[in-house]
Amino acid sequence: MSTQDDGLYRGDPPPPAGPEPAAGAPAPGSGATGYGQPTGYGQPGYGAPGYGPPPGYGPPPGYGAAGYGPPGYGPPPGYAMRRPTNTLAILALVFIFVFAPASLFLGIAARRQIRETGEEGDGMALAGIIVGGIGLGLIVLVILIWIFALAAVTSP
Repeated sequence: MSTQDDGLYRGDPPPPAGPEPAAGAPAPGSGATGYGQPTGYGQPGYGAPGYGPPPGYGPPPGYGAAGYGPPGYGPPPGYAMRRPTNTLAILALVFIFVFAPASLFLGIAARRQIRETGEEGDGMALAGIIVGGIGLGLIVLVILIWIFALAAVTSP
């Protein structure tokens, strides 16, 4: 069984539909429109149609063109919006490595803000509080050891 499409592959231009072109006219599929302007890639150029969509394919009478819908609706179902992360909680986590006692105070302030605003970052703030507390405790311990060592050295 043979069809009209035998021997064609996807990239071939369509076969000419009509009489042979007159002498001096551009060959079909040559990329020229006859006006000296190539249409590109060997495909014939087609302009926009001078009419609207066929009846039954446009919007119903009295309705505008299709758009994005009315504003005010949330995200589509299944899309979880994330709340922003508290900035002080991020700073509390960063200051663990810079100056641990500062992360203690930043973490406390961050947890207070998170309770009021409902932002993310409660775990980071808690980590800042814990590590900042440990760091502050170690600093106080080192200062006390220095004071007792200095008192022991200077006493007769």
